[in-house]
Amino acid sequence: MEKTYPQVQTRRSFLAMIAAGAACGGLSRFSQAIESGKKMPNIVIMYADDMGYGDLGILNPDSKIPTPHLDTLAREGMRFTDAHSSSGICSPSRYALLTGTYHWRKFHDIVHSFGQPVFDGELTLPEMLRRQGYQTACIGKWHLGWDWNAIRVGPPTVEKIGAKPEDYDWSKPIPGGPTARGFDYYFGDDVPNFPPYTWIENDRILAMPTEKNIADPVPEEGAPEGRPGPMAPGWKLDAVMPRLTEKAVAWIAAQKESAKPFFLYFPWTSPHTPIVPTSEFKGKSGAGPFGDYVHQSDWSAGQVLKALEDNGFRDNTLVIFASDNGPESYAYPRIQKYGHRSMGPLRGLKRDIYEGGHRTPLVMRWPGVIPEDSVCDSLIGQVDLMATIAALTEFALPDDAARDSFDLTPLLRGQSPQPPLRTEHVHNTSADHYAFRQGDWVLIDAPTGAISKVPDWYNQECGYPPDGRPQALYNLREDIGQRKNRIDEFPDKATAMKQALEHLRQHGQRSS
Repeated sequence: MEKTYPQVQTRRSFLAMIAAGAACGGLSRFSQAIESGKKMPNIVIMYADDMGYGDLGILNPDSKIPTPHLDTLAREGMRFTDAHSSSGICSPSRYALLTGTYHWRKFHDIVHSFGQPVFDGELTLPEMLRRQGYQTACIGKWHLGWDWNAIRVGPPTVEKIGAKPEDYDWSKPIPGGPTARGFDYYFGDDVPNFPPYTWIENDRILAMPTEKNIADPVPEEGAPEGRPGPMAPGWKLDAVMPRLTEKAVAWIAAQKESAKPFFLYFPWTSPHTPIVPTSEFKGKSGAGPFGDYVHQSDWSAGQVLKALEDNGFRDNTLVIFASDNGPESYAYPRIQKYGHRSMGPLRGLKRDIYEGGHRTPLVMRWPGVIPEDSVCDSLIGQVDLMATIAALTEFALPDDAARDSFDLTPLLRGQSPQPPLRTEHVHNTSADHYAFRQGDWVLIDAPTGAISKVPDWYNQECGYPPDGRPQALYNLREDIGQRKNRIDEFPDKATAMKQALEHLRQHGQRSS
């Protein structure tokens, strides 16, 4: 019998849901928000880069990193303990968040230096919100490609060699970036460790990158990981996050002059390498330079939250905080040196299809709507944000949009729908490594869930013995650390999950 999948509720209007909530025993918090005369909510998404599940203090009681602003945000709203990015690396996770579609339906790898855009006309989250009358901005790391060929004057770039400053006409507009995907405004440096090392505003370079890049300052933890290419004179790696924070705060303040609701997508360049906390944050955590950089990132979150408060936007703003994937491989020596586990109780890091590669912090706050200090243990994906925000703003998604996205508004109301809204999720980083979640079970459809190299000492210390079987099956409710492969006990379950994975890869999660 063909397996059926839960129907996504994006076609049901928001007001119809409110009426249903009233019929079931009183007005919902969403209904109260609408009836009190509030307009559509402002929306702010803060998206950390390479921040692990165990780096957020409220999710990890043993964390050595102070995250007071994000912890407070969580206490004022809802924290999700089983939330997942689409991928274990940067570009694919960002694509999935902004389209509501699993990245692996289209691509697997990151966008490399001077890479082309990943989009081919898909409806994006900012485009959807702009159609609903929102003012939209992206400030920070884009990493989804630009049409660099449109301004190239030299020979094709070979990434290992790197582009030269004279290979491009930096005075021309660069097509295909954020302002071509629904954002009214963009400011950022595209990728912190990729050329060109300079500021981009909307589709224009602000400072001509006329020099060869040199890491300044040299990180005290990890490598600069700066790919070769042009750099603006005087480019300082540790000035990037402070400048992005300043721009985000200023953009929020400027919205006081507008009658429109606003959407700010603030994708951080931190705590991704290069790990470069500024002097005022050095030594302020118990987890070394990386911990200090996470602490500084928490300060950036605090500045944004303060800007919402100072400008009168706090009460009608949905704030979402998440991370694009798990922590980088430097997390292993961090355990030895500082006793801090960036992955928390999970197995795996960035790139891996074990839980630590893609189960990330997720917090949402909307005062008076989302219950304070609440915890949601339901399985959800960042890919679900598209359908959820569509429901909140009464946008009817086209049939070809957000095909893998579930509307989570019942969870935001503090409900626990039965059956659950989402019962399955696909985790993927490379073309031949898939993990498939079904209820409490996860199938690793590969000989190993590790793509990043795992030190022998870590496997021994954590009780991860060698396993030569071609697949692995874990029960996460009983074994969150994924230590016991149960595939020999439940071969039929593994076979059925493999079949369900293949079905989902061929078809969307929406039923017709």
